[in-house]
Amino acid sequence: MIKDTSAQDVQVKSPVNYFKHALVAAIVLIITSITAYIFLTSHSAKSSISRSKVQIAKVHIKTLIRDIAASGKIVAANAPQVYSPERGYIDLKVKAGDTVKQGDILALLQSPELTNELKQQESVLERLKGEQQRKHLQARRQTLTLNKTLDIANVELNAAERENRRAQLSIQKHLISQIDLEKAVDDLSRAKLTYKHAQQEVHLAKDTLAFELKAAKSDVTRQQLIVNDLIRKVSNLSIKASVTGIVGNLLVQQKAAVTQSQPLMTLVDLSNFEAELQVPESYANELGLGMKVELKLGSEIVMGNLSAISPEVNNREVTARVRFKGGTNNIRQNQRLTARILLDNREDVLQIKRGAFMQQGGIVAYKVDGNIAKRIPITIGATSINAVELLSGLKEKDEIIISSYSDFKQADTILLN
Repeated sequence: MIKDTSAQDVQVKSPVNYFKHALVAAIVLIITSITAYIFLTSHSAKSSISRSKVQIAKVHIKTLIRDIAASGKIVAANAPQVYSPERGYIDLKVKAGDTVKQGDILALLQSPELTNELKQQESVLERLKGEQQRKHLQARRQTLTLNKTLDIANVELNAAERENRRAQLSIQKHLISQIDLEKAVDDLSRAKLTYKHAQQEVHLAKDTLAFELKAAKSDVTRQQLIVNDLIRKVSNLSIKASVTGIVGNLLVQQKAAVTQSQPLMTLVDLSNFEAELQVPESYANELGLGMKVELKLGSEIVMGNLSAISPEVNNREVTARVRFKGGTNNIRQNQRLTARILLDNREDVLQIKRGAFMQQGGIVAYKVDGNIAKRIPITIGATSINAVELLSGLKEKDEIIISSYSDFKQADTILLN
């Protein structure tokens, strides 16, 4: 009886598979290397971020143009307001937006009080002129009377001199008495005295008449000035344009009652424009008259110079005026624009493109070396709209991350994957 087949079995050894062992060893080696790399890199980098989420820029040495970005609008350099010269009722002859030339009538002001006052003063002037003419006639009449008195005194003086000579001859021939001689001498003295006083009275009267005529002439001249001023005021009731341009805003209604010096409308001189910019107050101390400004009006670039800087700050901004160097096309009042105020140029400056990394105060940066970004201290200098001057911490051709560091959590090293 056969119990089993164990006595018939023979043990056979299988051949060794060297390829399979090599493949397993290779896989183990790769896994070990990757694990070691991850361990080493994770040991030095405390955080990781995708390279596509950051901006990296290279340090260069070139000219740094310090500038300030500002926004503003076009304003008329000459935009006068028109005021009412007197009190009255306004009759507007133009509308807002109308084109006017210098000297065109903008409005007529009706002022019955001023017109009536002019007529009254003209009447007073005519009366004073009549008074002046009357005094001229009176002076001629008085002068004639005084000359007559002087001539009569002269005749009496000559007669007295003849009587005196006759008396002197007669006393020598004993034809008259001594009393008659003395009487002739007294008559001569009296005639001389009368003639002398007549001369003085004539001179005094002429001076008095000349003074009265001068006073009358002064009254006429003064009244003429009053009339001339009223004529000027009446002529100003026809309000004319002081510049060539367009009517801006009407500040009163048609046929409205206006007071003296009340604004009526604004005029805009289209031949002379300036740019009004709003500059942050932090740059106010760096602004200076004459600085170059690059203005962008749509697709057009215009150069200008700072012509005025406001001494006060409003809403943390300083107002500055820019005068254009040349003419521009299709420019409009209140047109919005952007500008670059050029502060200065610095040659051969180590600089980096400006970015959000400046939010850290410009004292640290993440220098890129391969896949590792290391936090390093830096010192910045002058800044512009597009670039930042580097004083220390970096050298030419170094690369740093210029985007925001808010996600880095102040890590010393960052892995870029």
